[in-house]
Amino acid sequence: MNNYTLIGRLVKDLEVKESENKKKYGYITVAVNRTYKNAEGNYDTDFIDMIVWNDIAERISEYCHKGDLIAVNGRIETRMITAQDHNEKVTSLVCDKVTFLQAKKNEEESK
Repeated sequence: MNNYTLIGRLVKDLEVKESENKKKYGYITVAVNRTYKNAEGNYDTDFIDMIVWNDIAERISEYCHKGDLIAVNGRIETRMITAQDHNEKVTSLVCDKVTFLQAKKNEEESK
C-alpha cells in the first residue's frame, strides 16, 4: 500500500500553474511537528514538499492560506527522467486529498 497521511501548517500560499497539457498544479510545503522532543526538550519540525493537481490545487489556492492547519493524504510516486547524459530517478509526494482543519489565528483575534 502506497499511502501517507500528515497534519501540519501550510508554509506559504499556493500559486496555481498550468502545465503544457493544460493540467493545473502547484507545489506546497507543510510544516509537520515531530511527535518527540529533541535533546533540548523542543519539538523539531519537518518541512514536507509535495505537488497537488487540478481541483485540489484550485481549492487549496482559494481556501487555504499560509499558517492554516491542513491534513494531507497522498502517495509517493517515482519516475525516471533524462538529465543530460544519464537517467535519474525522481521521487515525489503527490496529494490525493487535502482537508482544511483550522485557520491560522490572527494576532488581533488572540488579544
